[in-house]
Amino acid sequence: MNYPLRPADMDHSDDTSVSGDLCLANAQLVLLDQVLTGSLTIEQGVITEIVEGDHKPSGSLDCAGDFVMPGLVELHTDNLERHMEPRPEVDWPHLPALIAHDAELASVGITTVFDALRAGSIHSGKGRYIDYARAVADELLAARAQGVFKISHFLHLRAEICSETLLEELARFTPDDRVGIVSLMDHTPGQRQFRDLTALRTYVAKKRGMDDNDFAEHVANLKRLQSQFGDKHEKGAVLEAKRLGAVLASHDDTTRDHVVTSHSNGVGFAEFPTTFEAASACRDHGIAVMMGAPNVIRGGSHSGNVVATELAEADLLDILSSDYVPGGLLMAAFRVAELWNDLPRAIATVTRTPAMAARLLDRGNLQTGLRGDVLRVKNSQGTPVLRGVWAKGARIA
Repeated sequence: MNYPLRPADMDHSDDTSVSGDLCLANAQLVLLDQVLTGSLTIEQGVITEIVEGDHKPSGSLDCAGDFVMPGLVELHTDNLERHMEPRPEVDWPHLPALIAHDAELASVGITTVFDALRAGSIHSGKGRYIDYARAVADELLAARAQGVFKISHFLHLRAEICSETLLEELARFTPDDRVGIVSLMDHTPGQRQFRDLTALRTYVAKKRGMDDNDFAEHVANLKRLQSQFGDKHEKGAVLEAKRLGAVLASHDDTTRDHVVTSHSNGVGFAEFPTTFEAASACRDHGIAVMMGAPNVIRGGSHSGNVVATELAEADLLDILSSDYVPGGLLMAAFRVAELWNDLPRAIATVTRTPAMAARLLDRGNLQTGLRGDVLRVKNSQGTPVLRGVWAKGARIA
């Protein structure tokens, strides 16, 4: 995949000024194309030396043969929303939610996250969604400026095409807001993720307490909004992504025509294509394919869509995302490693490849000069067990 560079004025500074010095020795270093026994040194938050061999320099941490690999890079996660709304209609205080979200991600090895916030609201009916992205972004950016977080945070704006106020909400963001990704979300019932209305009915009935009449009204309203605003919102969101200096992502592409449209819009990566056809078309058009870690671990999609491991077997998988289970990201990478018989390639799906897709060139690889975001991992019968997480050389979990 060829990825354009992030504009030079994009702020890649850290969420905290804390950095550290560290030497991890006697480790299995997971590099881009090999696993190498050696030591890795971080000074003032940056990888300064990689040395082959099982020697243990004075003051180093003996990893006893455990893997050392880059910190995980997460491009799409619903985890923050889960902390802000732990139960339907329960609005949890946002700063504690942000802190808990940050700590949870650190605890599972994610050292860079693009926090997904929905842009685009519906103000009527039981299927209503309120405008919240700008307010939460303000709180997140303020907490980051105060050094509250353990890991590095960027914003991912989920542009809901099927809504009333998408463009007004996107217009409130500026290029200074660390918006790294804008994804085009069209959740119109009967297509893409929700081709099967049974899956949609189950989801909204549980989350929004809808009966059959409520659901029918909700479906009709979404279809009306798509008919009224769909083209305008899609074109507008593409322009907003360019204005913000963000990578554009598609979501739930299902047909080759969807992918052709995504390519014409300038999409850099595809989130969760729902069919083999769409994933194959993404490869033909140079669009990176992202699939969900839960799909890998469960052996299938909860929405009845294409199986992620089938795409991996066909060489149609580039990036993994934890989606709705943060702890699944590292586990899924190890599952794919078994499938491919190639640990470095599998680890790249959760480190270097997502970093490159998001135009972050300073992380995602064990290489001198890059950020010292690293993990120590023990492989216990095929299941990865985290034994240490460092961000810029400072231990965070």
